[in-house]
Amino acid sequence: MVALLHHGRKIETATSGKASPATVMEVSLGFLWHLKDLKGISHLLSNLTNMMHLNLSYNSLSGGLPPELLFSGSISVLDNVSFNRLGGSLQDLSSLTVSEKPLQVLNISSNLFKGEFPSVTWEKTRSLVALNASNNSFQGQIPSSFCITSPSFQVLDLSHNQFSGDIPTGLGNCSTLKVLKVGHNKLSGTLPNELFNATSLEHLSLNNNALQGMLDGALIPQLINLATLDLEGNNLSGKIPDYIGQLKKLEVLHLGWNKMYGELPSALGSCIHLTTINLKGNSFSGHIEKVNFSSLSNLRTLDLYTNNFSGTIPESIYSCSSLTALRLSANHFHRELSTKIGGLKYLSFLSLGYNSFTNITSAIQILNFCKNLTILLSNFKGEVIPQDEIIEGFGNLQVFAIEECMLSDEIPLWLSKLTNLEVLVLHGNRLTGPIPSWINSLSHLFYLDVSSNLLTREIPVALMTMPMIKSFDSAPYLDTRPIYLSVYRDPSHEYGSFTSSPKLVCFPSPATPEAERQTNQKLKRMIATAVFDDNLVEEWSSKWT
Repeated sequence: MVALLHHGRKIETATSGKASPATVMEVSLGFLWHLKDLKGISHLLSNLTNMMHLNLSYNSLSGGLPPELLFSGSISVLDNVSFNRLGGSLQDLSSLTVSEKPLQVLNISSNLFKGEFPSVTWEKTRSLVALNASNNSFQGQIPSSFCITSPSFQVLDLSHNQFSGDIPTGLGNCSTLKVLKVGHNKLSGTLPNELFNATSLEHLSLNNNALQGMLDGALIPQLINLATLDLEGNNLSGKIPDYIGQLKKLEVLHLGWNKMYGELPSALGSCIHLTTINLKGNSFSGHIEKVNFSSLSNLRTLDLYTNNFSGTIPESIYSCSSLTALRLSANHFHRELSTKIGGLKYLSFLSLGYNSFTNITSAIQILNFCKNLTILLSNFKGEVIPQDEIIEGFGNLQVFAIEECMLSDEIPLWLSKLTNLEVLVLHGNRLTGPIPSWINSLSHLFYLDVSSNLLTREIPVALMTMPMIKSFDSAPYLDTRPIYLSVYRDPSHEYGSFTSSPKLVCFPSPATPEAERQTNQKLKRMIATAVFDDNLVEEWSSKWT
């Protein structure tokens, strides 16, 4: 029999009659969360002597993990007890006898397990190849014995727990280890030199810990198979070593939110398979022209947000034909955008804010050619916002934000053509004239900020017909869900103003004159805090009181 159940449906067996424990080879009981009578995992499952694969994922199973399953003598793949409510501590299984066919794959991720990892337990799992214990509440130090008794160990995922202390030097003995994920813990100390002896590593993720020190340029080339290096969100310092160019298989580089500095090494251009470069939130400086971006034909995301880079955008960046997300904001770049940026036909996310770019009219005309652009956050100080009605080409744009730029003139009519717009931010400029009534034609718009301008003191009544203006029987609320940008899913300070933003207007349905009066008062307060200036609200609310 191949499986007893699959997604709650019975599977026919190859033989007639009842299946005996000796004939069951695989049990799949995943996605039975709707069966409320499932309480825990029975140790009797270990009596299925020929069962090799057990899947119990996505249920509401509680209780602990029966140790008999780990050393059942038949189960080699306990692939999924993930996404349940299993809890407690893992028992010390030193008293159990190791079976002839020991466990190879164990996935206990996304449960409620806590406590320390008993080292003796992992010494017993001599044939363990992959362990995923992520998204639990394990604590203490990471055992260093994984590879001592499991010479074929390849995958270790302990991310999203509460492990502390240093990275164990014993992981350097894992000669076959390919994936090491220990992000989102409380690890401290430096990267041990021994870790670089794990030369089979393809994915190294230690992000969001409290690691210190510098990247050892002499040791990095030993990780010749590395495709993903994620050290984001630590306290690392120093420069990116030139030796990083020897990681010929590197595809993803995350070094954001550290304390690193210096110029980008030209050797970065030798990592020709790079798809993601994330260096945001550091103190890198100098010109980025040293990197030959034209050799990075696979590059899709370049994030240099919040550094001290200066100079102009190098022409070689426009050779990255696969580029979909480019964030250069909060640096010291200057001059005009090159017309070549219009050749980035896959570009969907562009953020240039808090720099010193000039000629917004030219930039808007150039960006017309980026047909897939969905996010545009720009910065052009003290210029006139273009009013050219023939501006088109932003049919896919969802977020348009040009704030605190001291732009003058009226809100341009061409913005009315952005029919897919969801967020429009023109805050902190010197825009004049009325708020145009055509804004109500932007049917997808849910966040509008035109505050801190010089607009006339009138808000058009037409705004009341906008689809995002909701009527609820309960009190007004704030939508606290973050806005996930369609291309570059990385909420940061730059988009923090949208993270807990209210809808434009949100009010209860008035059933009586008194309720209507209270509604108008709430409406006035909400608009004042959400999107407009107080003087605008005062003028508009007088029409409704």
